[in-house]
Amino acid sequence: MDFQTDPTASADAPPLVHVVDDDENMRDALSDLLASVDLECRVYASTEDLLSAPLPERPSCLILDVRLPGDSGLDLQAQLAGRGRHLPIIFITGHGDVETCARAMKRGALEFLTKPFRDQDMLDAIASALAKDRTWRAQEARIAGIARLAASLTRRETEVMGFVVEGLANKQIAAKMGITEVTVKLHRGNVMHKMEATSLADLVRKAGSLTGSEGSGFPAKSSTSV
Repeated sequence: MDFQTDPTASADAPPLVHVVDDDENMRDALSDLLASVDLECRVYASTEDLLSAPLPERPSCLILDVRLPGDSGLDLQAQLAGRGRHLPIIFITGHGDVETCARAMKRGALEFLTKPFRDQDMLDAIASALAKDRTWRAQEARIAGIARLAASLTRRETEVMGFVVEGLANKQIAAKMGITEVTVKLHRGNVMHKMEATSLADLVRKAGSLTGSEGSGFPAKSSTSV
């Protein structure tokens, strides 16, 4: 089952904490704790309940019990990672062990708390998780904006950008593409304008963000179109 998102929700909305635990008393206790610091909370008794509920696109984190009916908390963590869903996870358990904790942390969990835990420890973990999610969302928004700029390039301009960020001079690019240096300069100017790049270093950073490695070269594409 895939995550459902709520497209009507605003990314600027207040943060939301999801709690998945089959213990009703624990769900109630966490709801009361979060309400005491004015944080909105949604609770679920199983991973299936969470997966079937629309998830607003807003700063969020997940408090997740390790042992649950059906898929375990670790199973859900693996599913999230496999789908590229960035949702900071705070694991809670009454049956913690070193191996389980190590697996959870190795897969990217932010915290692993053993029941009973101190309220302040949980609140500190939530604050860290929400800050992490805000950072992820800001990064994703920045990359999405750069991708929209790159989509405005022609195939020939994309090819030129690839060679530019590789460090090739206009003369070298012209030779590789079978065009004149004047044409290369024209395409290069268009690239800088469309990518809203303030410098070559800025263009390299933006191109690198699209390949998942800022500062790396943008993959050049062969093309015969102008």
